[in-house]
Amino acid sequence: MATNEPLFVDLHDNTKPTEIESLCMKCEEMGTTRFLFTKIPHFKEIIVMAFECPHCGFRNNELQSAGAFNEKGETVTLKVHGKEDLDRQLVKSDYASVRFEELEVDIPANRRRGLLTTVEGLLSNAIEDLSEGQSVRKHMDEQLHNKIQSIIDTMETYREGEPFTLTLDDPSGNSYIENRCLPAQDPQLALRWYVRTPEQNAELGLGTDQSAADQALENQQHDHPDDVPEVLTFPANCSHCQAPSETNMHILDIPHFKEVVIMATNCDHCGYKNNEVKAGGPISDKGKRITLKITDAEDLSRDILKSETCGLSIPEINLELTPGTLGGRFTTVEGLLRQVHTELEGRAFSHGDSSTEDAKKTWTSFLHNLNEVADGNRLDVTLIVDDPLANSYLQNLYAPDDDPEMTIEEYERDFDTNESLGLNDMKTENYEATA
Repeated sequence: MATNEPLFVDLHDNTKPTEIESLCMKCEEMGTTRFLFTKIPHFKEIIVMAFECPHCGFRNNELQSAGAFNEKGETVTLKVHGKEDLDRQLVKSDYASVRFEELEVDIPANRRRGLLTTVEGLLSNAIEDLSEGQSVRKHMDEQLHNKIQSIIDTMETYREGEPFTLTLDDPSGNSYIENRCLPAQDPQLALRWYVRTPEQNAELGLGTDQSAADQALENQQHDHPDDVPEVLTFPANCSHCQAPSETNMHILDIPHFKEVVIMATNCDHCGYKNNEVKAGGPISDKGKRITLKITDAEDLSRDILKSETCGLSIPEINLELTPGTLGGRFTTVEGLLRQVHTELEGRAFSHGDSSTEDAKKTWTSFLHNLNEVADGNRLDVTLIVDDPLANSYLQNLYAPDDDPEMTIEEYERDFDTNESLGLNDMKTENYEATA
């Protein structure tokens, strides 16, 4: 019987799992598996599974991501300062590897399946895995036993509050560590996005050949070699419901700026709409920071191009978006602020038992202030657009003259910024001489 109820629902006290009979892999009797299809706000749809066998007592639980893979892989690094950081909530996908930096210990992705846990829970799992077989190992290879025991002892000190650094490396981009400083950036957390290698794409089951978008562009240019195509269309899957949909792509030349590619997706099945902008042309030698003093409601109607490498901040309301948030956007200042509000309203771990009442009040107040700015009820705030690749644009209402409310400054990128952008190892001159 057809139903319009969504498959993935928000997690509430009255949310009931689905139960099915399944075979126990220990005793080969029939046990019970419970499935819960739920959503983590501002993150992903997930499937939580728990198995229990009444005959032998075997239990097992795991988590699987039900959403689409992110466009890029990610590394999430947390500097744990003490015991207060051990209860940070954490999502580790099936494809994420774990590294304890000071110990130089890596747990490969295939060692454990997806987990929804805390930092302490992940640490306990690592200790449990390393402890397995230690008694046998002591008699077989005492030197190896002592090395592993040293690692276990150090991890035990981590559980007591000793500082350490934890890194999740996830090619699928579906792992997460709780941010304790929302809506601001957490100084203990570092998030870096990277382009997946062909080997990582193959591991995720993604094609390594030329993408459908590139193929569509190539075909269109082959048919019309003398003119720039107006709109290209290529098949894709909706990121919300996974139903087949079409993505339209248009190449736009912004006056006094550069050429950009605008992509828009409209799903006829669930109604989801999305647009994204990617800048074309060469990589700029310097970064660019645009500062706009919003003094009039008319400033909210300025066109803005926010690239995927651009950070955004409004100091007066403690808004700070790291590069990569929201991807690329071509809209107005008001439209961008409303998109930010929509995305942050469901920020992960900002609701439910994992949030204190004070944190909820702070979060609600922040969203209210953001909405006031977007509505034009609160002016005299400063919008800062910081793009290390200078691929972002904010409309000058006084062009070609200077805008008295807007300042544009260029700056040299530092080593860490170039490293995160993958520019330090890029050789663009005399590369043919490299053996």
